[in-house]
Amino acid sequence: MEIIVKTPREIEKIAASHIEEVLEHNCKVKPRPWGLLGVVLVDNTEDKRKAAKLISENVPEASQVLVVEKEVKPDIEEICKAAAKVALEHLKQGETFAIRTTKRGKHEFSTIDVNVAAGRAVQEATGAEVNLDYPDKAIYIEIFQNTAAICVVPGTEERKKMKPGKPLVLDILRRISVIQMPYTGPLDGVYRMGVRIGRAIQCFELGELYIAHYKPVTAEELHTFLKGVLEGRDSRYRIQVKSYGRPVHKVPVYVYEMYQLVRHIKGKPVIVTDPRGEYLTHVKDKIAELFSKGSKVYVLIGAREGIPVGIFRFADLVVDLIPQITISTDYAPVATVIGIVAALEETGALPKFTGKRKRK
Repeated sequence: MEIIVKTPREIEKIAASHIEEVLEHNCKVKPRPWGLLGVVLVDNTEDKRKAAKLISENVPEASQVLVVEKEVKPDIEEICKAAAKVALEHLKQGETFAIRTTKRGKHEFSTIDVNVAAGRAVQEATGAEVNLDYPDKAIYIEIFQNTAAICVVPGTEERKKMKPGKPLVLDILRRISVIQMPYTGPLDGVYRMGVRIGRAIQCFELGELYIAHYKPVTAEELHTFLKGVLEGRDSRYRIQVKSYGRPVHKVPVYVYEMYQLVRHIKGKPVIVTDPRGEYLTHVKDKIAELFSKGSKVYVLIGAREGIPVGIFRFADLVVDLIPQITISTDYAPVATVIGIVAALEETGALPKFTGKRKRK
């Protein structure tokens, strides 16, 4: 094999068809080799690097395109020798590396075994340091049933959720307390709205959520809305626990009367969202100043009708999220949080990820 193309599952044949059209040569393109999903192998090209470049530039179905530098038997000793030789050819002095192993089929060793052994071999051969998160070069070891391919990818081509320079927002999100008016009306709509708001609040793992009414609400409406909020929060929380490689903050939910709550938080930073306020980007410096105090920031969001205007006098800021547009109740928490984070980023108030992670 000369090129390994990784694709989303179930579209290997579509990708293979487009690869054949792009290369315009009697190359061999094999989707799902050995019945493996998400893989297309390309062989017999005139120039494998040029062919790989053409695939990358013209076939969006290709999630990753790997040029095979060496192909050996699926034996750890053989793999280590090949990885060390490839590293000597591609690693420049002072560059860091990482080993990325994918194993398909049954073998007497694990991917961890390969990573450790190959990593040691590359270090001994080159003297290069390991950087598992952001290497200058990533050495990919793709193991199939009866063969192992060694490939090299620039570290800049690896897609990471967090890269150096991206803002760190979790600490800011924990300090946002949303005060949400309950949604009222037909009970089926009230429940669905509650679910959406609960999921939105938990999605951001905000500090807390207050459901605050300022006038009588029927017990049925409030009960239904709260039921939806809690179910939406819990469903999103369960997904986060399964998906995240870190502890997840479950957003606490409280019920309060709005005017009493405003009295209770008097003196704390308060932002009201309302179309009569200042446009978000025009007050970004004031928003940054509120968050610089290090305390909770309370954000009031209406439902069907806006926050009572008398409360505006007790707010530090009244903010319009997007002029000339009335944002629906279920989208308002999402728009508010994203707007605040964007404003803080523009002012330089958010710390940046350096690329260094704490290791246990």
